[in-house]
Amino acid sequence: MVEIKSAAAIEAMREAGRVVGEALAATRAAARPGVSLRELDEVAARVIREAGAKPTFLDYLPSFAPVPYPAVICASVNDAIVHGIPDDYRLRDGDLLSIDCGAELDGWTGDAAVSFTVGRAADADLRLIETAEAALAAGIAAVRTGARIGDIAHAIGRTARAAGYGIPQGFGGHGIGRRMHEDPDVPNEGRPGRGFPLRPGLVLAIEPMLLAGGLDGYHCAPDGWTLRTDDGSRAAHVEHTVAVTADGPRILTLP
Repeated sequence: MVEIKSAAAIEAMREAGRVVGEALAATRAAARPGVSLRELDEVAARVIREAGAKPTFLDYLPSFAPVPYPAVICASVNDAIVHGIPDDYRLRDGDLLSIDCGAELDGWTGDAAVSFTVGRAADADLRLIETAEAALAAGIAAVRTGARIGDIAHAIGRTARAAGYGIPQGFGGHGIGRRMHEDPDVPNEGRPGRGFPLRPGLVLAIEPMLLAGGLDGYHCAPDGWTLRTDDGSRAAHVEHTVAVTADGPRILTLP
């Protein structure tokens, strides 16, 4: 069931989203060569805790996963697309890191992700990240009253495909509100003019995932969570929680 949020609910979601944005900013600032993924998880956990919020990823158990998620953030390095579990891996110069984070505050949730390079960046990685961010911007720009989910999906997919990047099928954005994952699904590729209609009060997590090798293939790692590219190419993942309003899209997860 799709829940349409009131203006007050959207304001509450903005506060949850602000916590997520601040956690991502702090985590990114702490990411440098030699820092472990587990240490980054602790940074995000502290920001969320000090804001009086709760991490939504910790102990989350969707139907596809064999065990509850064991951390506060997802930390996906290089060929990991999404759902990378923070461990003792220490970042290296030139790594491409995607951080996904969610938080709940006063019963409402926010969800966002950012991709960036650690230390010296390869030009190919910068192009991949810039295209992912452009795809996210295109998807957000398609959020308007009277449009449909397919318009968002088409905008994202067209941007990614034009640059020659792959898109992992079956994973994308989603509705969000009192729960982290709600209806409707928001694919990263689709036909314009199709799907659920957008109306004020609908809140969506829009999250492009791009694969540098140009292929769509991926597989799940032995941990049961981390998705990796089949060809070993690098991946980027960016996301914002966005509300549909009468005046256009409103991003709720900026710090």
